[in-house]
Amino acid sequence: MEIVSFRTPGLGDQTYLLTHEGQGVLVDPQRDIDRFLAASAERDVQLRFVLETHLHNDYVSGGEQAALRTGAELVLPAAAASAYPHTPAFHLEDIKGGRGLSLRPIHTPGHTPEHTSYLVLIDGEPVAVFSGGSLLVASAGRPDLLGVPRAHTLAKLQYGSLHRLAGLPRDVELLPTHGEGSFCTSSGAGRYTSTIGAEVDTNPLLAVGDAEAFAQRLMAEPMPIPAFYQHMGPANTLGVPPMPAVTVAEIALGDVPAGAHVVDLRPRAALAAGHLPGAIGIELGIDFGSWAGWLLPYQEPIVLVAQRGQNVTEAVTQLARIGVDSVRGVVYELGGTALANFELLDLSAFTDRIRADGAQVLDVRMPSEQGAVPLNGAVRRFLPDLVTEGIPAELHRGRPVLVACGSGRRAAIAATLLLRAGYQPVALTGAGVPDVVAALSA
Repeated sequence: MEIVSFRTPGLGDQTYLLTHEGQGVLVDPQRDIDRFLAASAERDVQLRFVLETHLHNDYVSGGEQAALRTGAELVLPAAAASAYPHTPAFHLEDIKGGRGLSLRPIHTPGHTPEHTSYLVLIDGEPVAVFSGGSLLVASAGRPDLLGVPRAHTLAKLQYGSLHRLAGLPRDVELLPTHGEGSFCTSSGAGRYTSTIGAEVDTNPLLAVGDAEAFAQRLMAEPMPIPAFYQHMGPANTLGVPPMPAVTVAEIALGDVPAGAHVVDLRPRAALAAGHLPGAIGIELGIDFGSWAGWLLPYQEPIVLVAQRGQNVTEAVTQLARIGVDSVRGVVYELGGTALANFELLDLSAFTDRIRADGAQVLDVRMPSEQGAVPLNGAVRRFLPDLVTEGIPAELHRGRPVLVACGSGRRAAIAATLLLRAGYQPVALTGAGVPDVVAALSA
């Protein structure tokens, strides 16, 4: 038996391919399925099953399309009741493969009501469990993605699910879908995989005494929910079209469609030096798609601005993973038009400006980050809330706004939002608020 892991860092998720004597099992595939099918072909494996642990909230699934492309049997939790053909997985009703391979569904509600984990048995012996968004490494799947009214009930169900999985043999491999970097975890998850025994010994949530205390702990400091999550569940219930071609046409500046959202994915130094007025700058990185999906209206037309040589295909792929297929083209040349700009400062220059009389500072980190390392005197507003709630009223347009986050990435995005609202942003780059706090106290 071999288990191949496909990490998607920008979403904090993993897809798995289990192979056993020429047959394959694909678990929780994302929409860009070619990478999984290529790995299966490289190993000369016939895909036998495609498993979904739950209706995903953070990405568009490629499960249906992977099954259609390969002839594999698509297996979903029975309670998911998805609108496309699949085999329903019922609690403890084994699904038989060949050559001694069996899959045992274990109903593990909590992250979602239908959530189902899959215990892998080889010749009747349990060897691994795909736990999806139930028991995670040092954490658990969050219970509040379907709304606050259901969160308490789901959190108590999650308590039982975690302990159900913790009762498996200690040497069973634990293979969760959600991990570090995912907004589907209730807290910062650690390593990507583990064993049941290691989690029994070290996972703090398994040490909580009862379901009510567990629910209170899980819901004490909920993480923000990305705006695009609300669209993922319905898409994964009704079915998703195949991944479109990820090539994107080059267009001239004058051909940008009216009403399109301009997203500048160039490095922040180029962005600060000059970008199209009104554009939102999201430097291309592993989480580009997540930020674009969070900050822009879902599925409205997008035009990208890039430097030649940047991996525009990667940007379009990240958007397609969350169901955004609305990129209309890419602009490489910005000549012939007036550009907007803002200041970028390193740590030393930034702290000098803070020390100056009348400096106004904006902290755009997550609330949990702001609470862990507060920046005294700063106005707090999490980056996405600049879009949904607007610019804080305490900030004045007539004076520079010093913007900081954890590393400079979110500060640069925020600077473009401030600039188009008529403010004078100054973004910290190459450092974050903890560095600022340390420098100011030195």
